[in-house]
Amino acid sequence: IADRQEGIGVCGWILVSLSFLLVLITFPISIWACIKVVREYERAVVFRLGRILSKKAKGPGIILVLPCTDTFIKVDLRTVTCKIPSQEILTRDAVTAQVDGVVHYRIHSAVSAVANVTDVHSATLLLAQTTLRNVLGTQSLAQLLAGREETAHSIQATLGSATEQWGVKVARVEIKDIRIPMALQRAMAAEAEAARETRAKVVAAAGEMNASKALQQASMVLTESPAGLQLRYLQTLTTVAAQNNSTIVFPLPINMFGSLRQKSTGG
Repeated sequence: IADRQEGIGVCGWILVSLSFLLVLITFPISIWACIKVVREYERAVVFRLGRILSKKAKGPGIILVLPCTDTFIKVDLRTVTCKIPSQEILTRDAVTAQVDGVVHYRIHSAVSAVANVTDVHSATLLLAQTTLRNVLGTQSLAQLLAGREETAHSIQATLGSATEQWGVKVARVEIKDIRIPMALQRAMAAEAEAARETRAKVVAAAGEMNASKALQQASMVLTESPAGLQLRYLQTLTTVAAQNNSTIVFPLPINMFGSLRQKSTGG
């Protein structure tokens, strides 16, 4: 918006001159009506005879306003936290979900926020709701649940480009909660449980296979050394005896039973 002070015309300059003359005549009483204080986090957009006085907002500090020809609007530049109401959306894979979020934005151009939109805060909220529905409608449920951060960045970029002409800077967009139907939650829980059971069975089978291979190698080593088998028997007996058991099982070599059976057969 260009500086249009020179476009107020002859009548406008006459009115401004009369207003300035009135201030001088009623000075110092009129000074209280001319001086306005703008806070550090505010900016004032001054209108002179209905036209914006300058393309840059006034403030902070003290500004001078002519009582009859000038009006002004204060704009707050602090960050605004806006809650997006819960929106019922249909994802790309035809799943109904309810999603709500939070938008953090601030006004960086007070003149654009006043001149280009009627209510900048209401317009930003409504556009955030529409953008949330449009962006989430192009994603599947798995992408929505797993990629919240990427989805929030996509919404922020789309919303920021649309509100730039309003003088609004979108600082951050966050997705608070995603609610899906209870029946779908139970189905997803059953699917996850089945997947975990499948992985557990695969791990158990791999463990059995590794254990059988280790036992096979151990049996080959013990076959080469019969004395090693006897030592293993004694180690097992020592382990059992160390426990507080009333019954001790003493292992006997299998070849002893074979020799005893041969003797009984021969006798």
